[in-house]
Amino acid sequence: MNQRRQFLSHGIGLAALGLGAGPALADSATSRLFHQSLERDPRLSVYADTAGELAGDAVVHGRLPADLNGVFYRNGPGRFELGGERYHHWFDGDGFAQRWQIGGGRVAHRGRFVLTKKFEDESRAGRFLYPAFGTYIDRRAVKNNDTVNVANTNLLPFNGGVYALWEGGSAIELDPLTLATRGVKTWRADLKSMPFSAHPKIDPDGGLWNFGSVQGGDRLVIYRLNAAGEVTRTAMVPVPRLTMVHDFVVSGRHLIFLVPPYAMAGDPDLSLAESLRWEGGARPLRAVVVDKDTLALRQVFELPARSVFHLGNAFEDGACTRLDAVLHEGDILPDPGLPMRGQMREYREGRSSTVQITLDYASGQAREARLFGVSEFPRVAPQVVSSRHRKLAVLGADGVDQAFVLNTVNLIDTDSGKADSYAFGAGWQVEEHVLVPRRGARSETDAYLVGVAQDVRRGQTVMTVFDAHNIKAGPRALARLAYRAPVCFHGNFLAS
Repeated sequence: MNQRRQFLSHGIGLAALGLGAGPALADSATSRLFHQSLERDPRLSVYADTAGELAGDAVVHGRLPADLNGVFYRNGPGRFELGGERYHHWFDGDGFAQRWQIGGGRVAHRGRFVLTKKFEDESRAGRFLYPAFGTYIDRRAVKNNDTVNVANTNLLPFNGGVYALWEGGSAIELDPLTLATRGVKTWRADLKSMPFSAHPKIDPDGGLWNFGSVQGGDRLVIYRLNAAGEVTRTAMVPVPRLTMVHDFVVSGRHLIFLVPPYAMAGDPDLSLAESLRWEGGARPLRAVVVDKDTLALRQVFELPARSVFHLGNAFEDGACTRLDAVLHEGDILPDPGLPMRGQMREYREGRSSTVQITLDYASGQAREARLFGVSEFPRVAPQVVSSRHRKLAVLGADGVDQAFVLNTVNLIDTDSGKADSYAFGAGWQVEEHVLVPRRGARSETDAYLVGVAQDVRRGQTVMTVFDAHNIKAGPRALARLAYRAPVCFHGNFLAS
């Protein structure tokens, strides 16, 4: 059966994306509020608009490791304003891909927009035309998922190519060296324009697992690609009341998805973010387990209601599966929209925590062990994905700015719960950090922890390099740009 046709026939179309008829709701008032606040609060600069390409050599402070060579690819939203209007939500911005070339003690940076159909159509028109995640706009007809694809969430090097990924549409292929846009990537003809999530998992054999979903469709589509980029397996898994699923984890025998308790409103005049209604008082957070061999639903577990964006890793532990996740109390979706209007999110202890969840198949029960406090962006070393891991990198917030600003880097020992941590302090916003194994690494800490941080007082973006075995000693090297580059969500390191 044509899986693309079947997937779309189960309610996964433009209506499920919240793309029906309705008025244009983007406005200039949001822009005025933001710029008035920016004059008083430099922390908001990381949410400012970006225009054009960026390129430059970084000034290196400290000493870069001689064996750290490669490219650190990153991606995030860069264009928030057009035609005097400003988006309402941070997730709406058009994708701005970045590459940090590292080698020979030097670091060079390049950044440019992903030239999606949406970006090019709106650039020619001089105003926003299509609906976004948190801002409803209805000025031009939407033909399929890729009409509204912002390609702003991750940058994946895979099988010699580099792909800008988003939540609800195709991967967009870029030139690995120049970041020039090559076009929409169709992995197989019958999968054209199908959602291909921004959080694929690379198996030890070089192959790739990924999924796709559209809110309100009640179906997960599963993809398995081999190391040559060929689709070898696909399946659709029915999941009742499926709404927002952003990430997943892969263990030796399972694919695991955490489904928070949202429901979809039926109002076509709302953006997707506005149409997602929190039902945490009535429904649980669900852990949906899919068998890797059969690609069929194995079991569903219930946990106390929380929202979730990101998961760490999963592995089999006897008759159980254990996985890491960052869980947020209540509805987290409105929070990233506040800075777009010039409001910083208030720091609140207990608003989120990193936990390890144990799924016990015999009892049907899920248990939690808290690993860390306020946090986000969990990552493990690439060589342990889907197998037993003992180290988990996360960002944290210490509240020194009285706002929810991620400004600490932490490597958690998942056995003891102890964390090796470094705090950048006030005036910094830290982005996701990734573990880069040294050649021939024998342990998870035989690695570097590489990331990016925003120095908001100087208006500069800085690449950071830590020794993974001693985070508390601080960065071994800082590679400072003379300019500010857009904040990124996710990225990956490609060693050379």
